[in-house]
Amino acid sequence: MNYLLTGESTVRSTFRLLKREDYQTWLPIFKEEDTGRFLGMKQGLTAQEQCDVWFEKAFWRYDKGTSGMNVMIHKETNEFIGQSGLLVQTVNGLKRLEVGYSILPHFWKQGFAKEAAVRLRDLAFERGYDKNFGNSLVSVIHEDNIGSIKVALHNGMSLESDYIDSTITDRFLVYSINRKTWEQIKKD
Repeated sequence: MNYLLTGESTVRSTFRLLKREDYQTWLPIFKEEDTGRFLGMKQGLTAQEQCDVWFEKAFWRYDKGTSGMNVMIHKETNEFIGQSGLLVQTVNGLKRLEVGYSILPHFWKQGFAKEAAVRLRDLAFERGYDKNFGNSLVSVIHEDNIGSIKVALHNGMSLESDYIDSTITDRFLVYSINRKTWEQIKKD
């Protein structure tokens, strides 16, 4: 099944696929001190090497034809805001559907990640995508990434467990929301 959201939108942004010519626009996110660490990248990579890894993984996901990050474009200004998407991941040995989001520094603390995460959550449950993943969605977040933790909590998620991966030395947390909780949120 394809979980890409091309053509979907939030209140302030539209989604489209990442293009190779987006590289220079996306590069500044990796110049921020903690971005690579928060994304679980190998330590010691330059900003350009981190961006290379990001693009390689993004196009690998697209080529698999199942999931990936979508570029968020501001509806009024046509600016590239960030990326968000539904990602098929193996989390603690189980196939899970992750709500992922990364926003360019210029747009931090403006609610774009929250807006995208809620839209992704709602689309996943409305379309029944969660049924292939234990009736739940997750976000895997570095323990020090307070901004992303706040987005997950805003999205109705709660702490499920630590993320276990022997190749990563930092502590990551798994936040999740199940269908029953989502249905209650939508009812309220």
